[in-house]
Amino acid sequence: MANVTRALVRSRNSIKTLLQANVAVASVAPVRHLNLQEYQSKKLMQQYDVTVQKFRVADEAQQAVQQGKELDVHEIVLKAQILAGGRGKGTFSSGLKGGVHLTKNPDDLGPLVEQMIGSKLVTKQTTKDGVLVKKVMVAEALDIERETYLAILMDRGMMGPVIIGSPAGGVDIEEVAEKTPELIFKEPVDINIGVTDEQAVRMAENLEFKGGLIRVAADQIKNLYKLFLGVDATQVEVNPFGETPDGRVVCFDAKINFDDNAEFRQKEVFAMDDQTEADPKEVQAALHNLNYISMDGNIGCLVNGAGLAMATMDIIKLHGGEPANFLDVGGGVGEKQVFEAFKLISSDDKVKAILVNVFGGIVDCSTIANGITAACRGMDLQVPLVVRLAGFNVDKARNILKESGLPITTAEDLEDAAIKAVACLN
Repeated sequence: MANVTRALVRSRNSIKTLLQANVAVASVAPVRHLNLQEYQSKKLMQQYDVTVQKFRVADEAQQAVQQGKELDVHEIVLKAQILAGGRGKGTFSSGLKGGVHLTKNPDDLGPLVEQMIGSKLVTKQTTKDGVLVKKVMVAEALDIERETYLAILMDRGMMGPVIIGSPAGGVDIEEVAEKTPELIFKEPVDINIGVTDEQAVRMAENLEFKGGLIRVAADQIKNLYKLFLGVDATQVEVNPFGETPDGRVVCFDAKINFDDNAEFRQKEVFAMDDQTEADPKEVQAALHNLNYISMDGNIGCLVNGAGLAMATMDIIKLHGGEPANFLDVGGGVGEKQVFEAFKLISSDDKVKAILVNVFGGIVDCSTIANGITAACRGMDLQVPLVVRLAGFNVDKARNILKESGLPITTAEDLEDAAIKAVACLN
């Protein structure tokens, strides 16, 4: 089930338990998963006057030492820049323990960076081979006196943005929502008006800021909303939204998701997409508007619709098989996309059979059938192929497959398809 969960998370982002607690949210819109490094997110926040710790970015040791001196701070935190979590407890191929280090002496940064840059960092979220580190972030280390949680997200149910906050931040917010839902607060925002001063102050008070920090926190909330709109985000999540001992309100970490429909006007943001750590197949799939996630099995799947794709993987497992991928071709799929989908699936050496499961609601089954036959001929497909089609133009589609003369096994329904796909492996 881990692979199934991963596919769901990657294809549709949500803060499920949080939203189910006492926040009336029907669903969260699909998002473009831009891969922004931590320093890139902080740069975006700076552009909108959101307070973050002072930081620099380096790609070699002496540069990091110089930057540490330029920061002129009491303590420095050095962070390896990779997309995976768990950096602090990771291990480098150079032998260095930990991808996050604290020091009060900038000269200490040199030897540390020499062991980071050009080495692979292995964490609980990377592969066993780890991820090559190319950059480090040299930043001001700040103590956190109090941690709160703040998020702004686009909610279909509310037909607009919602601000969600909790005074219990710095931890798994879904656990807070499940166990203490009274600590979750929400503020629906009229997108035509924006966040009012009254709303921002009320949220700051709910986050338990006191005295003059109420005004400071409220201003930061309003600036985060400006960021949310300015970059066409679907979600900006800050955890922790923290208070320092010297009375500052700081956004210590932020996760930003973007609306891919706004790519045409957010070219600078989308140009920052760091795909160096992404699966090359997933990158290639995105170029053809395909939603693809690699898995560990040997039955390749081509399906239209995320829900149907999940059901297809489930029934394959039910009958003793293992899906090799999650691949949703969507409702507007054309013959060329079908061809590209077959190329992706067949490029995986683990795939020993392919199952196509398409329900023709929006999509024309005959389009899928033409795409399948073109792919089989154009690629000289060498693995067994099972096809289940249903819905619009299905009779025409079946005739196309039948008259093709290709070794394609057809199925009457989804269960029949899964049984036949698994049987191909025996």
